[in-house]
Amino acid sequence: MSGTHAHTVPYVAETQYKQEPAPSSSTGVLGWLRENLFSSWTNAALTVLCLAIIAWIVPAFLEWAVFKSVWNAGSLTECREIIATRFGEGAHGACWAVIHERFGQLLYGFYPIDLRWRPDTAALLLVVAITPVLFRTMRPLVIAMVGLLAIKLAFAIIWQVTGDDGLETLVTPTTFIAIIAGAVAYFFGNEHQKSKWFYFTLAYPVIAYFLLWGGLILEPVESSKFGGFLLTMVIGVTGIAGSLPLGILLALGRQSKLPILKMICVTFIEFIRGVPLITLLFVASTLLNYFLPPGTNFDLILRVLIMVTLFASAYMAEVVRGGLAALPRGQYEASDTLGLTYWQGMRLIILPQALKISIPGIVNTFIGLFKDTTLVAVIGLLDPLGLTNPIRSNSDWNGIVWELYGFIALLFFICCWSMSRYSMFLEKRLRAADRR
Repeated sequence: MSGTHAHTVPYVAETQYKQEPAPSSSTGVLGWLRENLFSSWTNAALTVLCLAIIAWIVPAFLEWAVFKSVWNAGSLTECREIIATRFGEGAHGACWAVIHERFGQLLYGFYPIDLRWRPDTAALLLVVAITPVLFRTMRPLVIAMVGLLAIKLAFAIIWQVTGDDGLETLVTPTTFIAIIAGAVAYFFGNEHQKSKWFYFTLAYPVIAYFLLWGGLILEPVESSKFGGFLLTMVIGVTGIAGSLPLGILLALGRQSKLPILKMICVTFIEFIRGVPLITLLFVASTLLNYFLPPGTNFDLILRVLIMVTLFASAYMAEVVRGGLAALPRGQYEASDTLGLTYWQGMRLIILPQALKISIPGIVNTFIGLFKDTTLVAVIGLLDPLGLTNPIRSNSDWNGIVWELYGFIALLFFICCWSMSRYSMFLEKRLRAADRR
């Protein structure tokens, strides 16, 4: 060491050592287990208890739902005979044959079989329409189209193996539209060109109406033919798409300084929130005709769509109002300071922040609305739950319960779980702007 620093620096290391790795017990799989499952004696006991419950339930469920299940049978009695023959008397297994036989009815209701490509195309175009709203680019549409084609190919192979003519399901307009949409999105789906896709989003409701109900060059289909998951999607998507903008307007109207406008919005919101949805559905199905001119033919599904949208918009208004109330007063004052008009300030400053705060409540309202579509069964519309009664009343399937409700629960779970996961993704993406 030089004499200059001999009295000021007590020790200077002359050798540089490599950095030692972190202890194996705090990284990797062991670290994750220790931090999340066994961080304390209480957590360790709860982890062991939960694993014991899973080990007790899952094997029995898999034995019933997978290993001893039957997919091809003409009746519940035949299912039980096949299970008894294969696994012995007293064995229990799922009779998924009812799903295999009534799969089309559970999805499409009584929609004509030769026209079912039209709901498929409408669902496909719905993905195309909502992608520019939900994502920054159109590239997720490519992934969705590839996944859709893979699912169609898998079902076609399964049906071909089980004896049905499954390969014909690949040669449909839906398949060609999926290929075209995926290819166009791949080559013209960057962030700069995404705005052009919004024109299709605005035109989609008209396209979907003609695809589902017919008109022009398409064969008309009566609303009485709608049912199954198709009816659920029509009501749910319409209610979700219509309730958000209407709820925003109601929330702004409730905070308005115009007394008459405020009174109308408050009265509407409090009345709708104070009445059960099932009551409104009964009003839509029966009492509404008394207020219409004689001979007026007001489609029942259209009446239900209006009532469901109005019902959801009242709850949406309160969710948005909570987001508006959570913003500090300084945001409103900043808007006024910049010289923005009321609508400019709301569009550029207030509403983006309020909706960002309200994302969990908005998605929660959407999920509740989607599940509430099952209430239409009480007014004679045959959604998936409504179709279980005529299926079970058939002598061939009388007594089957768990398989039908389990399949319907799986469909609803997939949709609601997808909305929940997108909500988490959107919150995480928007929180990036708050990081310092």
